[in-house]
Amino acid sequence: MRPLTVRARATLGASAVVAIALAVASLSLLGLLDANLLHNAEADADAQAAAVAQAAVAGKLDPLLPPTHGADFIQVVSESGQVLTSSQNLTGHPPISPTRPTVPGTIRSTWDVGPLGDDYRQRVVQVTTETEGGLVTVYAGTSLRDADAADNTTSAALLVGVPLLLVTVAGVTWWVTGRALRPVEAIRAEVAEISDRDLHRRVPVPATHDEIARLALTMNATLDRLESSGQRQRQFIADASHELRSPITVLRTQLEVALAVRDPAAWPELISGALEDTDRLQHLAADLLLLARIDAAEPLPSQPLDLTELVREAIDKRRGDRLPIRAELAGDVQVIGSGLWLTRVVTNLLDNAQRFAERTVEVRLTRAPEDGLAVLEVTDDGPGIPPADRERVFERFTRLDDARSRDHGGAGLGLAIARDLAYHHHGTLNAEDAERGARFVLRLPPARTD
Repeated sequence: MRPLTVRARATLGASAVVAIALAVASLSLLGLLDANLLHNAEADADAQAAAVAQAAVAGKLDPLLPPTHGADFIQVVSESGQVLTSSQNLTGHPPISPTRPTVPGTIRSTWDVGPLGDDYRQRVVQVTTETEGGLVTVYAGTSLRDADAADNTTSAALLVGVPLLLVTVAGVTWWVTGRALRPVEAIRAEVAEISDRDLHRRVPVPATHDEIARLALTMNATLDRLESSGQRQRQFIADASHELRSPITVLRTQLEVALAVRDPAAWPELISGALEDTDRLQHLAADLLLLARIDAAEPLPSQPLDLTELVREAIDKRRGDRLPIRAELAGDVQVIGSGLWLTRVVTNLLDNAQRFAERTVEVRLTRAPEDGLAVLEVTDDGPGIPPADRERVFERFTRLDDARSRDHGGAGLGLAIARDLAYHHHGTLNAEDAERGARFVLRLPPARTD
């Protein structure tokens, strides 16, 4: 039985709140109106009863009391129950109340049917006072016909006005909510039609500059990221296909030649070339699988690491390489992360530096004094990187010197993998200025010591 739409729930909620508020206000209004009219009638009757009681004490009661303002009837009764005097409309009537007061005082009460026999309530003030002849009770009453008429008129107006106002509130709420939610429905309808083949489409942004407009902008920004991600995936697949096709083709050719050549003396050279292409395929497949893991945002196995020791071990494994590595490592540089993945970052940076260096590679590890970041600098004395290409070198399958990179066996994935792994460690990797050659700077947040 619950309403299914936001529009219906909003309308029902607003109507319920307004209905409760109007009911409380109506009851309060009727109560205040009745109490005010009753108080005024009682005050007038009280004044008349007090005046007649004073006349009784002074012994100046008239045989027939004249009609007065604020009292429809007056009757004076002795302690024995004898009517001493009354207003003309009660001439010949028995005492109003059969009970006789025994002590002086004032009593106020409301009767549904008064002494005059009409259908309106009567407000009666009973004042008992001591006179020379004993206790005398004065009854002064006024009809509440005006109060009852006002109550009835007000009740009738409320019975008509409250439902009309409630219907108006419900209608306005339904209309306003519908207009407010119309852009949401437009956004929903547009998103429902967007598939993975038309991520270029965008949801309409209303010109209201409100929460719904911000929702539409956020949705479009999300679609921008999805489209960019899809484009990167398609480009990655195309590049990977191209990179895999070349070594597979060469490997197939070498194997076909080896099969066709009957000279056993040529087989070792052909098999050696096939092994080189197989090794290249193996490394390329490993890089592609690692990039897939990174893109899948797998949880990072994090633990405290001594980055100094990790870099030193990576350098020690290269002591037999063609170019020397000069290292300047600060001691006890602690970070949080995966030892395997950070080793891959350092290895890729060293591979890149040694691939293009002419005589030496320099590695420097320090801790930034201002923010405590671990800073690893890898510099080579090679041709360097033009400023315009310092971001492009981190794109996948990018080679600034394509022919030479292929000769060195690079697929253009090393720096891309290094930057992605640095990002997953909440760090940065950039190509920065150097006096000569290329200089890559890796910055990682320090491990907490508290």
